[in-house]
Amino acid sequence: MSRCDIIFQDNIRDILQNGCSDEGQKIRPRWEDGSPAHTIKRFGIVNRYDLSEEFPIMTLRRVYYRSAVEELLWIWQKKSNKLADLSTGIWDQWMLPDGSIGKAYGYQLAQKHKYKEGMFDQVDRVLYDLKHNPYSRRMIVSMFNHADLSEMALYPCAYSMTFNVTGNKLNAILNQRSNDMLVANHWNVTQYAILLAMIAQVSDLEAGELLHVIADAHIYDRHIPIVKEVIERQAYAAPKLLLDPSVKNFYDFTVDSVSFENYRYGAAVKGIPVAI
Repeated sequence: MSRCDIIFQDNIRDILQNGCSDEGQKIRPRWEDGSPAHTIKRFGIVNRYDLSEEFPIMTLRRVYYRSAVEELLWIWQKKSNKLADLSTGIWDQWMLPDGSIGKAYGYQLAQKHKYKEGMFDQVDRVLYDLKHNPYSRRMIVSMFNHADLSEMALYPCAYSMTFNVTGNKLNAILNQRSNDMLVANHWNVTQYAILLAMIAQVSDLEAGELLHVIADAHIYDRHIPIVKEVIERQAYAAPKLLLDPSVKNFYDFTVDSVSFENYRYGAAVKGIPVAI
């Protein structure tokens, strides 16, 4: 079975067995009916995925990876905050009157900053360093800009990536302040593992390890029966990620540049309530 599935099962069982409930506490999230969306959580989960051994995409349930890639490129490549640039409706409930999600995610990555080598946005700075100074220990992208938080529809959950070259492998740390384990964990892992593979390819490196650091890993109260069912499902072997080998520039990747070989998976999980 996929190591990604094993990690997810271990995380869920740990949260259910050893987690802390926020029942009775003052919380922000609400269900659609207005009632508080309580969680059981674990603080400080760290998961390691070695892409040189297998690609971390869940098989316990289907991951709609094309939609995940589209959102990834919307943030990291288009650097957009406008929902008109995204065909899926995953951000619709956070849309502001101007049709955007405010100064969040792609907006932050689009901002240029002055360095001694010139003006770069954060993504281009990483791509530049990987080409000119790959052993730099300063390759960090952060979307958690305190000056703009009040103008974001939602504070960024997956908020930073730290890149590091070791030998001929590109490794990265994904920092996430909050992770809805049922709704988003499989999605975020797939997205950022693909991002790591994309950036490695255009930098003439091999994809190495992705460390996923989650400050608040939680399961919502109404999700508990669903996650219990999912973790008892049959899992399959990890598929092979196929990136279009002709792409040498990060900005040339498209959704069609990504596919998987031998991806087997369980049924999609439908009707999941989402707290907002």
